[in-house]
Amino acid sequence: MTEFWLISAPGEKTCQQTWDKMMAATMRANNLSTNHKFSIPDLKVGTLDVLVGLSDELAKLDSFVESVVKKVAQYMADVLEDSRDKVQENLLANGVDLVTYITRFQWDMAKYPIKQSLKNISEIISKQVTQIDNDLKARASAYNNLKGNLQNLERKNAGSLLTRSLADIVKKEDFVVDSEYLITLLVVVPKTAYTDWQKAYETLAEMVVPRSSNRLFEDNDSGLFSVTLFRKAIDDFKHKARENKFTVRDFQYNEEEMKADKEEMTRLSTDKKKQFGPLVRWLKVNFSEAFIAWIHIKALRVFVESVLRYGLPVNFQAMLLQPNKKTMKKLREVLNDLYKHLDSSAAAIMDSGMDIPGLNLSQQEYYPYVYYKIDCNLLDFKV
Repeated sequence: MTEFWLISAPGEKTCQQTWDKMMAATMRANNLSTNHKFSIPDLKVGTLDVLVGLSDELAKLDSFVESVVKKVAQYMADVLEDSRDKVQENLLANGVDLVTYITRFQWDMAKYPIKQSLKNISEIISKQVTQIDNDLKARASAYNNLKGNLQNLERKNAGSLLTRSLADIVKKEDFVVDSEYLITLLVVVPKTAYTDWQKAYETLAEMVVPRSSNRLFEDNDSGLFSVTLFRKAIDDFKHKARENKFTVRDFQYNEEEMKADKEEMTRLSTDKKKQFGPLVRWLKVNFSEAFIAWIHIKALRVFVESVLRYGLPVNFQAMLLQPNKKTMKKLREVLNDLYKHLDSSAAAIMDSGMDIPGLNLSQQEYYPYVYYKIDCNLLDFKV
C-alpha cells in the first residue's frame, strides 16, 4: 500500500501521550497500520480570518500541485517508453524513494522559511509549482513534436509496399533515367500472383520492353517489381495492371528528394537522442521539487486545520498512518472510536452515513480528527 493517512489529534497532557494512545489503538492491539510521527515546525499562526481563508486556498493548491506531480510522473513514463519499469526508480524526492521521504519528513527551512507568514509560504509553493507546470508544457510540446515527426517518417519507411516510402529500397540502376521515350514503373504484385505477373506484364500494353521486369523487394504479402515501357503507353499499362490486381506505385526516381528524406530522418533521430538525457534529468529534478512542495502543503493544511479545530495555543500531534489494505475499514472505526469526542457531529455523520445540509462533506472526507490522504500511486499503469 502506498497510501498514507496524515492525521492530527490535540495534545493531551503531552503530545507524546496522544501518540502513545493512537499507537496502542492501531498497532499494539491489532496491527492495523504502520505509524510515524509527522514533524511540523512552529509556524506563524496569524489571525483567525487569515487561517479560514487559507484553509480554502490550500485545498485548491493541494489539488493543483498533486496534478502537476502526477503530470511530471506520467510524462516521465511516456518519455522512457520501452524502459517503463525504470520509471519508479527515477521518481525520487530529495534522492530517496517517496515512502522514505514521507515517513521521515523534515520541513525544508531553506526553501520555505518558517519566519514567513503561512500565506507567504503557500505563495512561494504556488509560484514554484506553476513555473514547473509551465516549463513542463513547453518542454513536452517541443519533445512531442520531434517524436511525432520522427514517428511519421518511420511510418512512411515501414508498413505495406502499397504505401511505404521506397527510398531505402530502390537504387538508381533499377531505373531508366533521363530518357525521352522510356520510363521505369514500379508495380506491387501479391505473392500469390507472381506467376500471373511474369506471364502477363509484357502484354499489359503495346510498348512494354520485353524481359524488363525485375523483383526489387519482397515483404510478407507482396513483391515490388520494376518494368520498363514507352512513356506513351503509361495510361494503358496502368489501366490493364489495375484490372489484373497489380498496383502501379506513383513513384519517380529523384536522388535529391530521397537523400533529403534520409537526412531528415537522421537529423530527427539525432535530435531526439540529444534531447532525451537532459529532458529525463529535468523531469527527475522537477518531480522531486513538486513532490516535496506537495508534502509541505499537506503539512501546512494539517497545521492550519488543527489550529482551526483544536484552538490555541498550538498543541496537537501530527501522525502518519500507512494502513494495511485489508484492515482499512477497521482502522477507520478504531480512529473514530478514539477521537469521536472531538467532534460529535462528524462522528454522527460517519456512523449514519448521512449528509447534513450546509456542511459541504460530499466533496471531501470529514472525520472528527484532522485527516488528509497522501496517495503515492502516481501513474496510470502498473510498473
